[in-house]
Amino acid sequence: MTRFPAEVYRDRLSRAAELMRSAGVGALLVTPGPDLAYLLGSRAESFERLTCLVVLADAAPFVVVPRIELAALQDSAAEDLGLELRDWVDGQNPHRMVTDAVPPRARVAVADAMPALHLVPIADELGSVPALATPVLRELRMVKDAAEIDALRQAGSAIDRVHARMAELLVVGRTEAEVAQAISAAIVEEGHTEAAFVIVGSGPHGADPHHEVSDRVVETGDVVVIDIGGPVEPGYYSDSTRTYVMGEPTPEVAARVAVLERAQQAAVDAVRPGVTAEAVDAAARDVLAAEGLAEVFLHRTGHGIGLSVHEEPYIVGGNDIPLTEGMAFSIEPGIYFRGDWGARIEDIVVVTADGCESVNTRPHGLTVLAGR
Repeated sequence: MTRFPAEVYRDRLSRAAELMRSAGVGALLVTPGPDLAYLLGSRAESFERLTCLVVLADAAPFVVVPRIELAALQDSAAEDLGLELRDWVDGQNPHRMVTDAVPPRARVAVADAMPALHLVPIADELGSVPALATPVLRELRMVKDAAEIDALRQAGSAIDRVHARMAELLVVGRTEAEVAQAISAAIVEEGHTEAAFVIVGSGPHGADPHHEVSDRVVETGDVVVIDIGGPVEPGYYSDSTRTYVMGEPTPEVAARVAVLERAQQAAVDAVRPGVTAEAVDAAARDVLAAEGLAEVFLHRTGHGIGLSVHEEPYIVGGNDIPLTEGMAFSIEPGIYFRGDWGARIEDIVVVTADGCESVNTRPHGLTVLAGR
């Protein structure tokens, strides 16, 4: 297991305190999950015993942790940062240990992944329900720093290498489940710590955006959607979709996927600082609408990515957040013809000073693989 240098986390905690003060938050409470990984590089898990990072606007942060779970923090940046570890044993009240450190009348915010098992006792100790820390943690995690962008590049290259092997993995006569098993092994072989998800949507199953795998046998002529990803150290995800056809496509399939390719490129071309998330969504949607395909685009154009596969910003109509340099998200329009076939093209892009950088470089068009 790896993490970034301690200075990366020191900077993040400092920026968290600044954002807290701007938002009028006096105490930020973060239990295990992606937010704790972001702030401390910790992979600690959430159990019935409370582990909680307490970030105070005007005092040093510390961690409340069960004594039997101290080892779980050894690989984090806590020691290098000199954070106090306030350990506890069964019979003590860890929720009170947290709330006793909160200044009187301070506004308390909690990470949105905090389990109710801990949120409710903390609220009881405070005498009020804490706010969500979204205004603080969203602002931090949406804009990636240089170390995160490098990790996303590594993840993108690793998943590209898997797509480059698809001719050996996606074979007529195999079931979707067998193809997925081979892809999962390749995801790890190419540098991921695990395969987080594998979608093999062959033929009519490709028309379901969230189909995973089944015992359906891949047949000659099938259009196949392959959506795959996983984490690379220190926990940053890849997510890339390409569409394949087993043998020569029909003219209709080829023409419609070509329109989808133009839609995906239009959305990529729309990305730059100051443009809204909904404008990028509209760029893809408008191309499809012009060709009569608006009704078969069933989902948003993209989602943020980092320590979570899906996080903010969401590239969707109604989201008027302006893009900022360093934001990272997918661009993945799709077309879905119920009971027949579907297609999707997905890259992860990072907003740059004057546009965006794609971390995925595999060809976007319909890729022909061998039929029988």
